[in-house]
Amino acid sequence: MKPPRPTSSRRPRDRGFTLIEILLALAVVGLLLVALNTFVFSMGELWGRNNDVRLFEQHTRAVTRFLEGELRAAAFPPAARSGSTPITAQEIRPESGSTDNLLTFELPEGSRLISWPDDRPLPEVVCSLQVRPRDGLYLLWHSRLEKKFNDDPPHEALVSPLVSEISYEYYDENFKSWRTENTPQKDPNGQLMTPQRLRLKFTYNKQSRETVITLPVAGEGLPNT
Repeated sequence: MKPPRPTSSRRPRDRGFTLIEILLALAVVGLLLVALNTFVFSMGELWGRNNDVRLFEQHTRAVTRFLEGELRAAAFPPAARSGSTPITAQEIRPESGSTDNLLTFELPEGSRLISWPDDRPLPEVVCSLQVRPRDGLYLLWHSRLEKKFNDDPPHEALVSPLVSEISYEYYDENFKSWRTENTPQKDPNGQLMTPQRLRLKFTYNKQSRETVITLPVAGEGLPNT
């Protein structure tokens, strides 16, 4: 007779998962889903904040470029003649009724920001820049050809609601340095002086940016014939 075969001590693995194992697996999957959702939402929030920063910076650049273009149009031929002062500081009376010393310039063909209320567009448009707290930067404008040019206050157009401050920079030849003023300054004779640079401060929520605009001088372009 053949000796009996030895029996194996290991039992076949034919049983299923226990309830505890299933619950543990579900708990692990749940934790992974929560972590994934938290990551996705945090990235979305971060992207949104960065998008606000990018839009804010684009706005500051666009407004700065717009003002640079308008000031060049006022200072260069054919708008200005060599030796003239097309960009000056003047006393302007806006619609509020109180006069203010503002940077003023003339645009022979007006500006794309200007919307005439009733009449056709007029040339020889005198423009001024004014910043109002909590309202932004305004372009004050009216044409010399308007019947009540000397009597009526200028019209208004909002340039940017995010400009919170405007300052005027003068170069001191004696000290070879710049000084920044909140209002246009006067010379010893009491005449308003034109600054060499403008500084704009943009504010949005907790963000702020400053840009500097160098004012062009008449005569820097081609001669006016």
